[in-house]
Amino acid sequence: MLSRGERIRFRVLNTDGRARRGELVTSHGTIQTPVFMPVGTLASVKSLTTHQLKNLRLSTQHSALSTASEALSTEDDSLSPQSSVLSPEIILNNTYHLMLRPGIELLERLGGVHKFMGWDRAVLSDSGGFQVFSLGAIRKIREEGVEFRSHLDGSAHFLSPEVSVGIQTRMGVDIAMAFDECPPHGLSHADTEKSMELTHRWARRSLDARTGASALFGIVQGGTFEDLRTRSVEAISSLDFDGVAIGGVSVGEPKEEMLKVMRHTAPLLPADRPRYLMGVGTPEDLLDGVEAGIDMFDCVMPTRNARNGSIFTSIGKVAIKNAKYAADERPLDPNCSCVTCATVSRAYLRHLFQTGEIAASVYNTIHNVAFYLDLMRSIRHSIASNSFGAFRETFLSRMRGGEADK
Repeated sequence: MLSRGERIRFRVLNTDGRARRGELVTSHGTIQTPVFMPVGTLASVKSLTTHQLKNLRLSTQHSALSTASEALSTEDDSLSPQSSVLSPEIILNNTYHLMLRPGIELLERLGGVHKFMGWDRAVLSDSGGFQVFSLGAIRKIREEGVEFRSHLDGSAHFLSPEVSVGIQTRMGVDIAMAFDECPPHGLSHADTEKSMELTHRWARRSLDARTGASALFGIVQGGTFEDLRTRSVEAISSLDFDGVAIGGVSVGEPKEEMLKVMRHTAPLLPADRPRYLMGVGTPEDLLDGVEAGIDMFDCVMPTRNARNGSIFTSIGKVAIKNAKYAADERPLDPNCSCVTCATVSRAYLRHLFQTGEIAASVYNTIHNVAFYLDLMRSIRHSIASNSFGAFRETFLSRMRGGEADK
């Protein structure tokens, strides 16, 4: 439990190289890190009900990805490979989308995002900055903030550090994000530096606007330039943020550039605060991030891919629409016991997808989200048992050498 005046509390429990296992306490529960946060942009993780999300689990007491056969003595019950619990301890909502629909006044009147969606666990909110800056021609950036037009109806709106932090506070989230400028890939060093300095000014204004119980994380920018990333870490870390995020990655740059930025920046972040890599990524990216010392991740990939019929498994990706699965009676992933893998065949999943049944998205999303959560639990277990390196190599080897879609 948090004491009076605390917004969050974080501690590192184990390290294995730069990889960290930790514990993040919020007013809506304790989060074991490293953690993957499913994205619930509009107060909903797409294709799943809140009840389904809260009750994600393996149907047998088995973790397909764990590297050890015995439970550790730990405060984290879900760390044990004998535990069937997989449900997320934190999800992500989006300020931009929720301020447009249903609108912050209605959302606040209905009791905030937790009550609105029937979610009694932690919520982190994106500031809306990334969505606004992706609007391109229908937004205008100035020192005060950003003027933009809704992608829904063209109506005019304005976001600034003060407005964004105020909306997130009224949403009642556990962790809010500072308002930043997310520069596109390909800017010159000078233009990226100018954008970064605006982010730093907005970071200070975001802190000045903070009220209420929500924690506030700062965001490091600087594009793909290591000198700018170093300067941004120094500027953001010197401020009184509760955690620090790496932003401006996975915005069009080559994967090698993203990894270079992440590996350079992560070890520079404050060791006593949560480290968050925004918008990344694949299972391989999560392993690379943990190896560099990242604690928190989010990405739409597991849910978006599920709706498109692209499934993550322990033996590689499965494109369920492929004709070779038409009469395949095997489970989706032979090493998984989520509801999907325990109850239906690949043939049935392909049939649902090919016929456009809503159940296809539901089944696929249950598996993909469970896969990500089980991966993170196994990562935590490997760090606690000082075997992260071996786990990482075993996992990647299995993914590379698996039979999926061959």
